[in-house]
Amino acid sequence: MRRIAMYAGRTGESINTIYWIEGEYIKEALAEINYFMRDARVDKQIAIDTRTLDITAAAHALLDSTEPYMLLSGYRSPETNAMLRSRSRGVAKNSLHLKGQAADLRLNSRSVNQIFKAAQACRAGGVGKYSGSNFVHMDCGQVRSWGS
Repeated sequence: MRRIAMYAGRTGESINTIYWIEGEYIKEALAEINYFMRDARVDKQIAIDTRTLDITAAAHALLDSTEPYMLLSGYRSPETNAMLRSRSRGVAKNSLHLKGQAADLRLNSRSVNQIFKAAQACRAGGVGKYSGSNFVHMDCGQVRSWGS
């Protein structure tokens, strides 16, 4: 069983759903997750890569917390990514957020360093530590890590 529990400060929405059970992804749960992780600025959604969901769920389980993640950014439309790039050096031009392959997450009950280490322990994708902004980036790209 794999579960995603998140809330979005921007929209006030939350999700707490089992999306995988007995070796199968649950289509209806994935549809709910795709909507929840949409780019709410422009109300666009795409399929979130299940590998990213698996990494976020595995890291959450390692943290032994019942607190849902706060989702800061899931899917990003090209318009939103360009706007964020104009405001911050830390936004990649070809961000995996554009492909639904990344999530920026926070837990109030755990430090950025704790979340970062849990995500790194999954050895399954990219993990970025953004201590100054209090979040961790997780993606299903190449295994790598960065940040301070």
